[in-house]
Amino acid sequence: MTLQSQDVIRISATNSLTPGPDARHFEERVTKLIDVSICTGCKACQSACDEWNNLRDKVGVNDGTYNDPFDLSAETWTVIRFDEHVDENGKLEWLMRKDGCMHCEEPGCLKACPSPGAIVQFANGIVDFESEHCIGCGYCMIGCPFKIPHVSEKDNHSYKCTLCSDRVAVGQEPACAKTCTTGAISFGQRQDMLNLAEERVAGLKARGFPNAGVYNPPGVGGTHVVYVLQHADQPEIYHGLPKNPTISPVVLGWKDWLRPLGALGFLGTIAAFGAHYLAVGPNTDAHAAPIATETEDKLKREEGVVDEADDAWEERVLDHWQDVANEDAAKAQQAERHSQDDDHDHGKGGK
Repeated sequence: MTLQSQDVIRISATNSLTPGPDARHFEERVTKLIDVSICTGCKACQSACDEWNNLRDKVGVNDGTYNDPFDLSAETWTVIRFDEHVDENGKLEWLMRKDGCMHCEEPGCLKACPSPGAIVQFANGIVDFESEHCIGCGYCMIGCPFKIPHVSEKDNHSYKCTLCSDRVAVGQEPACAKTCTTGAISFGQRQDMLNLAEERVAGLKARGFPNAGVYNPPGVGGTHVVYVLQHADQPEIYHGLPKNPTISPVVLGWKDWLRPLGALGFLGTIAAFGAHYLAVGPNTDAHAAPIATETEDKLKREEGVVDEADDAWEERVLDHWQDVANEDAAKAQQAERHSQDDDHDHGKGGK
């Protein structure tokens, strides 16, 4: 399988009319399955992700836990989350969860992004970032209910897990799935992975986990990264995994309501101009004459120019300029007298 432009079904900040995968007989919808019940927290997936994508995050500090690094960033696209949980029987459990982009069927990051082409969704379900189109606004961070994307301090572009779209494009599995030592991470066609997840859940229930289940939240249309959880009724105990993630109402209101209303307002203004033109017609000389006359009179008054018939205005203007001329003549005579006096004084000094 090769991911090309025709495999893109959604593009940020555009109204793409690209047909869906079903319309184009595209069947290879992929999913990554993570069974947290058999994850040992070895962090091989974390290292493989860093190596394949050439990521080098800052060196952290030891806080006495196994969380290192502490969170996702523009230089860390996957982390292992460690949590201690005490069940109702007082039994202590270590809960480990690989955290990264969930590749939602209805991606909030793509919905919120205002930059055309910065985020795309392929027909196989992968949501990828095109960093050269990113403007660094951080809206994808607001739109994501899982708080996955992060803006880099180096180039002000947003980054996250790509589900190794470059590897998937040539028929390989993601680097994390390839390196997993216990089989906790599986990758393949979506229905196959969902079937495998149900088998794993059945095994957990047989082992004494009655609330085991598949984490594939419907609030975002399902995800292309699904979890098998021992305590599916309490996803929040897995380091704050949201129970019912949905796209923020702010994002939905802005994109689904305010933007269309703005477009309608613009079209309404154009329609009003058109209606006025049809009802009244173009501006003619008869309409413009009163305005032109009023403007001309105003300019004449401001510039001291009046109509010949207005004798009073003409007389006042002439008087004004006569006064100005007399004042200038008086100043010139005074300056000449001062000059003569200075010459006379210099003459006396010379003798």
